[in-house]
Amino acid sequence: MQKLDVITFGEAMAMFIADHPGSLHEVNQFTRELAGAETNVAIGLARLGLNSGWISKVGNDAFGKFIIERLKNENVDTSQVLIDDNYPTGFQLKSKVLAGDPEVQYFRKGSAASHLSVDDFYQEYYTAARHLHMTGIPLALSKETREFAKHALSFMRMQGRTISFDPNLRPTLWSSKEEMVKVTNEFAFQANYVMPGIAEGELLTGFKHPRDIASFYLDEGVELVVIKLGEEGAFYKTQIGEGTVQGFKVQKVVDTVGAGDGFAVGVISGLLDCLSIHDAVLQGNAIGSLAVQAPGDNDGYPTKCQLRNYIENNLQGVK
Repeated sequence: MQKLDVITFGEAMAMFIADHPGSLHEVNQFTRELAGAETNVAIGLARLGLNSGWISKVGNDAFGKFIIERLKNENVDTSQVLIDDNYPTGFQLKSKVLAGDPEVQYFRKGSAASHLSVDDFYQEYYTAARHLHMTGIPLALSKETREFAKHALSFMRMQGRTISFDPNLRPTLWSSKEEMVKVTNEFAFQANYVMPGIAEGELLTGFKHPRDIASFYLDEGVELVVIKLGEEGAFYKTQIGEGTVQGFKVQKVVDTVGAGDGFAVGVISGLLDCLSIHDAVLQGNAIGSLAVQAPGDNDGYPTKCQLRNYIENNLQGVK
């Protein structure tokens, strides 16, 4: 079994990005890309030279084949991606924007990925990995994917592996806000590193200040909480210290989707490379800033050399 640095699991979709600005129902031409929070992380880590793997199910269709081939081209291990003959691969439509957040419409209900279950868990694959990255998205897809996530989390904890958790809240996938908060926090409490956005942190904890949000999770046994503050950077806190790392200046924001996943790539890779927490968060800020300057979800993610050069050339004023 190949040794892996990081594995992750979730749903990937074919994404059709409008070629021109406007309401989605008025757009005639789209460009196909890959979408998925966990695939973004796997791709970002692979570009930095880490061995990453992604686990999921896709349909036996053109979209499923596209996803697997795209990930293989990014050097992401797909040996545990199962092909389902009974359910399709999901897809989404995404508007083109000149600034800010695009309009996104999902077509994912009943997808193959939503049928990923504990029966699909391959123990040896997880044993071969140093780290597990999770998001809150699989928790909302179906009862089966939530049970799969619970099993994967428990197994990796028992194996003594580190686990990172990004809430990546998708309120429309949940039956209620109360269920979303309860279940998401149950999983977050069992992770080593928790990385919410500031708005997510407020929603999940009821606190507004980053320090209080972080303390909420630290009191439950989490080792490190890193809170994304957008253009202001990020705040981090452990049981023994805390700090704020300023963000990188961006002249023009093209598309914000994928920035949070890019941030996770920087932090996870930094921690696995034994960087200080400050420097790992600095990497997260750097990749997040690169992500918002590119149109696709992961187009802006750098190689290790590109990341180093970007930080060195833009470090002035960042603390």
